Amino acid sequence: MKIMDLNRQGGIGANSMHLQIGDLNILIDCGLNPKTPGLGALPDLKQLRGIELDLIIITHCHLDHIGGLPVVMRQHPKTPVLLTQSSRMLIEKMLHNSANVMQKQTDEEHIPGYPLFTHDELDRIMGRFTGLPFKKAKKIQVRGKKDEIEIMFHRSGHVAGATAVEIHHKDRQIFITGDVLFEDQRTLKGAQFPAGHFDTLIIETTRGMTERAYGKERVHEVARLIASINETIARGGSFLLPIFALGRMQEILSVFHDARRFGRLIECPIYAAGLGMGLAELFDEVSRKTDDVQFDRRIMKELQLKPMPRKITPGVDPKKNALYIISSGMLVERTPSYALASGLLGHAKNTIGFVGYCDPDTPGGKLLATEPGGDFVFDAIGVKTKVKARVDRFELSGHAEREELLQFAVQTKARSIVLTHGDPAARGWFMEQIAQNLPHARVVDPTPLKSYEV
Repeated sequence: MKIMDLNRQGGIGANSMHLQIGDLNILIDCGLNPKTPGLGALPDLKQLRGIELDLIIITHCHLDHIGGLPVVMRQHPKTPVLLTQSSRMLIEKMLHNSANVMQKQTDEEHIPGYPLFTHDELDRIMGRFTGLPFKKAKKIQVRGKKDEIEIMFHRSGHVAGATAVEIHHKDRQIFITGDVLFEDQRTLKGAQFPAGHFDTLIIETTRGMTERAYGKERVHEVARLIASINETIARGGSFLLPIFALGRMQEILSVFHDARRFGRLIECPIYAAGLGMGLAELFDEVSRKTDDVQFDRRIMKELQLKPMPRKITPGVDPKKNALYIISSGMLVERTPSYALASGLLGHAKNTIGFVGYCDPDTPGGKLLATEPGGDFVFDAIGVKTKVKARVDRFELSGHAEREELLQFAVQTKARSIVLTHGDPAARGWFMEQIAQNLPHARVVDPTPLKSYEV
């Protein structure tokens, strides 16, 4: 088998990997790098020129895994796409929202190459998506090709519809973890991976540099988050929770609903906005039609969620003494959370709390790295302020602990292990630990756009 990482910048971003298994060519995911607007946000799809792509597999519907999908489907107009049944229900809304965002960026910033795709194009390609249930084997035979493979999806926990991919080719067994969370969430069951041997393992490494300290278990972090909100509201401040629209928004709403129901969450206005609200409605439908998600839209009514004020003035605290749950999760420029943070950050009574991964190069990552009292600049809106608000991180990531992933990798006794979806230091930790625990395994940290035989 040959592999090539098409994410031209490596790390976490435009996730996409080309697999050549026998005479079959398979693409795993095709995302966008959220830090790089324009054509540079795409994987390097030039590497697929002249290749007859037989199959595209989508592991889940976050945009760093699907944002470039319509482009590669345009370039390979006959290639089918496989994903889980839940992802099939979610992907259309995610991509249409992405088209809206790109059109807005085009109108405001005149980004070359944007939008990468249109709503009409999305409507035309949806018939090429096939949703598969978990743990049901499917044989893939392509006319004119001598090789065939068998594919099975396994629940990977990370977000609704997220899947690991098991591929059998002749006597070879391949396992691709995708993004993983082994713990159960309020809305979603944790990963359910098969035990036993695989010849090749392709494994995510997101939290390779994060060692969960004692007392930072999910249940304790939920309690700490609720306590921080209560303290902030009680002292007259506001609490901003920048949130990822898919998965994290619905999980947090469920957590807060339970806390309010049992009298643990202080009474205050709750403002919620962004794509996550529309997805919450869709989660209700997914919950009714599959066993993948547990979510009821009545949660939103019972929490008495309010829409965001129509105008957020950059650098100005709205002074609503409220809880805000709005996108984006990494405080990306030109999002509601970015504008609101610029007004809240300069006041000591407020809190900004992060509950997911923040790339170090995003505004969220930079804010987390800024010392209290230091200057922080919101470049996109021309606001400079002192960090007076409390800025905190709560360990509620949608990614598995590194020790859990290492344990899974070791028990597979894989001959070849390929590291993906992690910063260089995170991959380095896995490289070192796997070498110690599986000394006979070949560990590959692929250089982008370089082909490897594994």
